[in-house]
Amino acid sequence: MGLYLMVSDGGKEVSGVEVGHYSDFALFRKTVAEKLEPKGCGTRFPTLMQHSDCSGEWMPSESRKLVTELEEIAADFKKLPPVEFAPGWQQHVAKGRGIKPSNLYECFFDPAGKPLVDRLISLARLSSERQLPILFR
Repeated sequence: MGLYLMVSDGGKEVSGVEVGHYSDFALFRKTVAEKLEPKGCGTRFPTLMQHSDCSGEWMPSESRKLVTELEEIAADFKKLPPVEFAPGWQQHVAKGRGIKPSNLYECFFDPAGKPLVDRLISLARLSSERQLPILFR
């Protein structure tokens, strides 16, 4: 099952991000915890890390915090070496789009090959600006 994060206004979708499988989002968060949170999961990025990845929403007040956390993650991931892709759709998309990561940031992208962290930052900014929640679908 895939994870789709979206901002909607009165039931009408404003914007959304196809993350991939729930396991892809879990891997992203696991990587954040392992590489950037030496004092424990959620100690540095609580808005991202302490939220359930299987249901619910981020409220607009949380979205502003999420933007800051994701910007820090992006900056730190760009300083770290890349990792190999797990077998699956990432390998296929990377090959098809010519994606050859030079750092950890470039290892995480959506099914269209666009940088995942940037997509999440844009969605969180929209949520904060429009005062609409980010919904998990």
